[in-house]
Amino acid sequence: MSDATGIVVLAACVIWSLATAAARGGRPEGVLLAVLAVSAGYASGRICGALLPVAAPCAGSLAGLGLALAAPHATAGLQGSSPLGPAGATAALLTLSAGAACCAARAARPSAVRLALRLLAVAITVTAAVLGSLTGFAACAGVLLCSLAAERMRRRGPGLACLALGTALVGATAWAIAENVLPDGLTTALEGQLTEHRILLWRDALHLARRDPLLGAGPGRFGELSPTAAQSLAPDGKPHSALLQQAAEQGLLGVALLAAVLCWVLYALWRSPRATPIAFTAGASLTALAAIATVGNALSFTTVTAGAGLLAGIATARPLLHEEAEGERGAD
Repeated sequence: MSDATGIVVLAACVIWSLATAAARGGRPEGVLLAVLAVSAGYASGRICGALLPVAAPCAGSLAGLGLALAAPHATAGLQGSSPLGPAGATAALLTLSAGAACCAARAARPSAVRLALRLLAVAITVTAAVLGSLTGFAACAGVLLCSLAAERMRRRGPGLACLALGTALVGATAWAIAENVLPDGLTTALEGQLTEHRILLWRDALHLARRDPLLGAGPGRFGELSPTAAQSLAPDGKPHSALLQQAAEQGLLGVALLAAVLCWVLYALWRSPRATPIAFTAGASLTALAAIATVGNALSFTTVTAGAGLLAGIATARPLLHEEAEGERGAD
């Protein structure tokens, strides 16, 4: 049922992207590539997670860490808690890497291997701090703490529901900032972290969403219609918020489909045959990614979307080797 739900949701994303592009003359290639990357990563994760429940997430973690370190901006240092540009992708990759390392640690049987993989997750968290990515450090630390707390968790449903609620709160806050409805003091404090330029991009996106709340401006058209993006020294055509980009380019139905993708992932984790700590840790990592994408353009990078699908696939795979008794799904 969870696989069928995922197929329907991802197919709906593709169909709606093509429909809005046909109606508005947009470019749906970015959405199509993201859906393809998620699908390919998820399928690969299901296969590798079944055959190699420990080695697969460990390899994925090391690969994500290597990609983050190999990025051109990594050695120069990252500034700000949620910076513009590819630094958001670095934070996302480190978050997914930490989650994969924690999942591998929980799946391992020898205590020495578990300890080594836990230390790998700690090293990834420290790496985020060394690179200056405060967002990545906070997200990795949160995933690590959730992984440790999940060891005593018997019912995953309430925990996954709390993760979904937290993501919704982040999205509502970003929307409220764009609407300029928060108290002045709070808005000023958040502007210092998000930068005035980003907030102007968000307000341009909200303005486009209001012009056509059903179809939006068309996929890929934000850059040519946003005055703030046009005046940027290095425009990338993105509002640096997946939520507001969907609202601006694909209307409110596009926002609903984006939320449906996250709900499908959490539902698949709830129904996963893997141990509850593995499912919850993966859920924490993926919802942290969703929060990063709400205030950045992390989902614009294929490595991030493919990595998210890979982690979700590994955490929902049914290993060929028998897991421990406490590793059963424990549905509520």
